[in-house]
Amino acid sequence: METLVESVQYIFAHTDTFLTAVKIHLTLSVTAMLIGIILCVPLGIYLAKSNKGSVFLLNLINMGRVIPSLAVLAFVMPYLGIGFVPSLFALTMLVCPPILINTVAALKELDKSIIEAAHGIGMDQRRVLYKVELPLALPVIITGIRTSFVDVIAGASIAAFIGGGGLGEFIINGLVLMKPSLLFVGAIPIALLALLVDMLMGRLQKWVSPPGV
Repeated sequence: METLVESVQYIFAHTDTFLTAVKIHLTLSVTAMLIGIILCVPLGIYLAKSNKGSVFLLNLINMGRVIPSLAVLAFVMPYLGIGFVPSLFALTMLVCPPILINTVAALKELDKSIIEAAHGIGMDQRRVLYKVELPLALPVIITGIRTSFVDVIAGASIAAFIGGGGLGEFIINGLVLMKPSLLFVGAIPIALLALLVDMLMGRLQKWVSPPGV
């Protein structure tokens, strides 16, 4: 309890520094998510509709998930330097696999009879995709986005290792100085942000799901 009190006291004593770290942390996370969605949802649709190389690419991406984000940072630092940009690159690599995999799976596992019925009433391929397939697949796609969003909120702490800022700086400083109270200044807000994002995405997922699901 005393450690938590010290953490709260530190936040009130360094409000500007803390809020700046939160802003950077959220900027990194949200930007990585937006890039991941813009890249992976259209690519997932393409792979679901075209079997050309889709299995190979998905297996390759699955293998890439085991590579730690810190290893990605170490690889790109000689080319991108340090700071915000390489941190964003590593986090984008983190968010892409769940979004892409869930998009492909959601579209491939749709009931074929529903799609055939849509074609049967005169819908062309584009209208079937946007009016039938994507609305039905959306809950599963959002599940991938939800997973990625929680992961990137937690993973954004790695930015501090290369001068990218964020709440991870408090964690690193707390470890270096052996001050648990300072470590909690970073760790607890990250956990709370991850829980909040998970709750909000869960509500969104429920809202877009068909009745009874």
